[in-house]
Parts: sequence; structure tokens; C-alpha cells
Amino acid sequence: MNNPFRLTIEGLERVIMSLQQKGYDVIGPRYSDGVIVYDRIHSIDDLPAGFVDELTPGMYRLTKSGNRQFFGYTLPPQSWKRFLYPPCRELFTLRKDGRSFGLTPKEDRSPAYAFVGVRACELSAISIQDRVFSSGDYRDEAYLSVRRRNFIIAVNCSQPAETCFCTSMGTGPKAGAGFDIVLTEIINGESHYFVAEAGSDAGTSLMEGIGAGGADESDVGAADETIRKASAAVTRIMDTSDLPELLAENTDHPQWDDVAKRCLTCGNCTMVCPTCFCSTVEDRTDLAGRIAGRTRTWDSCFTMDFARVSGGNFRISGKSRYRQWLTHKLSSWVEQFGVSGCVGCGRCITWCPVGIDLTAEVGAIKRGSTKQESGGSR
Repeated sequence: MNNPFRLTIEGLERVIMSLQQKGYDVIGPRYSDGVIVYDRIHSIDDLPAGFVDELTPGMYRLTKSGNRQFFGYTLPPQSWKRFLYPPCRELFTLRKDGRSFGLTPKEDRSPAYAFVGVRACELSAISIQDRVFSSGDYRDEAYLSVRRRNFIIAVNCSQPAETCFCTSMGTGPKAGAGFDIVLTEIINGESHYFVAEAGSDAGTSLMEGIGAGGADESDVGAADETIRKASAAVTRIMDTSDLPELLAENTDHPQWDDVAKRCLTCGNCTMVCPTCFCSTVEDRTDLAGRIAGRTRTWDSCFTMDFARVSGGNFRISGKSRYRQWLTHKLSSWVEQFGVSGCVGCGRCITWCPVGIDLTAEVGAIKRGSTKQESGGSR
């Protein structure tokens, strides 16, 4: 750990205040209506102190633990994607002027966001979306504009959930890169503090600006032990060896029929996934035909209209839609972007109404691999 700081609770408050003074819109975890949500925070009083979550396949439950830990929860249903790549974005407006139309592009008025409480798996998800929106011929300038002004305070996990499998994907529970500051929360008796490490010049400047002191060897040791215990507590495993090839060679595996009997094709897995990026556009006009506009909204490969083209629908069955999602996420995504589309956060397992576990589906296919050449059935 390079030049670690010891950050008190009051120090964390000064960090939030400093970010606000620098003009950042500070977003962090807070309790609302029975869940943890990512929303605007103004002080440490907004953080969900003492809340822990229980995440199992198809179930989320939030309880009050009675301790003082600010980041004792694991993962909320939302991801940071909703701020970087909003669910709905106006693209342009057309206004009729006589016999012609004038086009007004949507101005980028997104604030400069400072994220507080980003987990290691979510850092990996953000880096994946950076690749999606900045590589190849298409660059999403609205996304990149927000990212260029983004300040990130990560938090190392101390209590992974039953649905987590970040260790299999190499994405956690320790944050490795992509942050300005990373915190490890320590509670030892009456002592409650953070061991902090800066990951950028901006992070170092902020920590020095608030007068944070250096951490000693015992502080660093406590942080390392917290992360070690968290890593050991991750029990869900997905064997990723030759996974892209495995799925590409087993498009007609009988496991696709088995999962199709359980899948509701509701699209929950894609909505909570921090890396899914599918979208559609919607056009609208006023009754007089003087003003028209186009809006981009999130879409899902599980919807019936997603694969509808002029010649019909080439993905009509639940089997084909689940197979498309899983094989893209874990196989063809690697060919597209050079990295897996899964970060092991486990949200898709938690928020699937019937508790479908993609790690179990992969395991079943691996155990009965058939290596077929033909494409899958519709």
C-alpha cells in the first residue's frame, strides 16, 4: 500500500465537504424505502450506518445490525451505470419552421459526479463500460464527458454476499485500480476509522488538503486482514477456464432448455447488471406536428421486440434469449472488447425472481460439454 492515510470519521466528513466545495455532485449510498440506493448525499449523516443486507438467489433483505459501520452492506440493486449512462436520455429535438425543420442537439448538462462507496467489482464494471463507449467507430461523447469529470472514492469489501463471485472473475474484493481514493473501514472496539490510499494525483491532493495523517503498520495490517477475511468469505465459484470457447461450442446444450423452463424473460438481470448497455430509441411528436424529438432508453435482449426486424423475429423463444444474454456476457463479449462482460457482482442472481444462478448454469454446461458446431434453435 503506497503512502496510506488514516482517515477519521470526521475526516470522511471533510472529504465530502471538500468535494462539494470543488463543485462535485456527491453521490453515495443511503437508506430509502427498505433498500440501499445510490443518491445525492450531503454529509456522513446520509450514509446507511448500521445497515447490512442479505442477498441470496431471488431475495434481498436489509436489516439494522446495530453496529456503526457506514459501508456494512454489500451491493444495492442500482449500479453507478445509471449516472454515467442514464436509463433515459434525450438525443435531440426537431422544431418546424415554416416548410423546414431545425434540429437542436441535446446539450450535455450532466454535473461533475463524485461517487462515494464504489466496490471493486463496480470499478471493473465502469472500466468495461469505458471500453464499450470509447472503442471502435462509435464513441458515446455524452458518457465520456461525464467520465472525464468523475471523481471516485472506492471502498474495499469487508462482508461479501452469498451471491458474490468476484474472486472467480478477478475483480475483488480489493479495489486494484480506477479510483481516486480507496477506503478500508476498520472498527476495533471503540476505534472506528478508515485506512485510505490515493490512486491519483487528485486523490492525493484531496487527502493532503483535509490534513489526513499517515497510517501506521498496525492500521495497514488491520486493513489487509479485513480484505483477506472478505476474500475467504466468497464461497460462490465460477470456473472461467476456456469459458468463451465452452459456450460458443455448446449452443445446443440441453441445459438451455432446462433454464428456459424457469426463466421468465423479465429482463431483471439486464436491468441490474452494471455492464449491460443495450438501448433503443423512441421518437415522439406533438399533436400539431411542430415539435418532434428522439430519446434513448435502456433496452434488454430479453424483450420480444429486441430481435424483431423487417423479416420477422430471429429470437422468439425464452431459450434463445437467455442463451443470447449468457453467451454474450461470458463469451462473445471477450471477442468484442477483450474482457468478460461479467464482474461477479451477483446482482443478476439476487434480482432474478426465480433465483436463476448463472454460475450454476455454466457449471452444468461444463459438466456435460458437447462441443457442437451448429447454431442454436429458435
